Amino acid sequence: MNKFSVLMSIYYKENANYFNRAMVSIWDEQILKPNEIVLVLDGKLTEELMQAIFKWKNKLNEIMKIVPLENNMGLGDALNVGLKECTNELVARMDTDDISLPTRFLEQIEIFNKNNIDLCSSWIDEFDNDENKIISSRKVPEYNEDIIKFSKMRNPINHPAVMFKKQSVIDAGNYKKMYSFEDYYLWIRMVMNNSKVYNIQKSLVKMRAGYNQLERRRGWKYLIYEFNFWTSLYNVKFINFIELLKNLSLKLLIRLMPRKIIKEIYKIIRD
Repeated sequence: MNKFSVLMSIYYKENANYFNRAMVSIWDEQILKPNEIVLVLDGKLTEELMQAIFKWKNKLNEIMKIVPLENNMGLGDALNVGLKECTNELVARMDTDDISLPTRFLEQIEIFNKNNIDLCSSWIDEFDNDENKIISSRKVPEYNEDIIKFSKMRNPINHPAVMFKKQSVIDAGNYKKMYSFEDYYLWIRMVMNNSKVYNIQKSLVKMRAGYNQLERRRGWKYLIYEFNFWTSLYNVKFINFIELLKNLSLKLLIRLMPRKIIKEIYKIIRD
């Protein structure tokens, strides 16, 4: 099983230079290149983004499949549509502002060929502006049982580095609307559907995130999204009432803390 697709989604707020760097990382620099790249255009894009996209389309021709959406639907719905357009059973996710290391796809394909699993991800390195200056790494457990335990409190799979079997995702209900938690919600439904998951114990993706991402994960609005997510896990009986209260209490404390304190907590839990 060596053929695979790469699934991406892009919307108007994204950066054309970041998109170009992401494409270079999954094509020009990649040892094992994808057989197909599916790019969902989530609503109307800027002229600069469209020029960058057409440049890559002209370069890759039939390798690159563009799926335009008339209106911005959000990440979950966009990926739901895009996954159905992927023609290979193995699908790798890629964000349009991240950087995949040259051996990423090769190492993941090797894991699938040697193990009976449905999903394979890895650690990720995070940076702010300079991709060569890593500020932290998000490390996640390796094996299925430990991943499930970890998932009752924190996201156990790094979405930007994931590769999965298309049918396993479809069987779990595909990507669904769950603002800011579309990926986490999918992993839970997959493990509840007896999918086997694995995390490579090294970083295969550099994620353009770091401390800037904290601003999007603070305040009452984000807390409401988080409340909806955790109550959904309780309703499907993935977590019990005590675990629900524990998670909501912890999240309430963190999301409303001053930025400086959150930054220090962020450094501790990442390293």
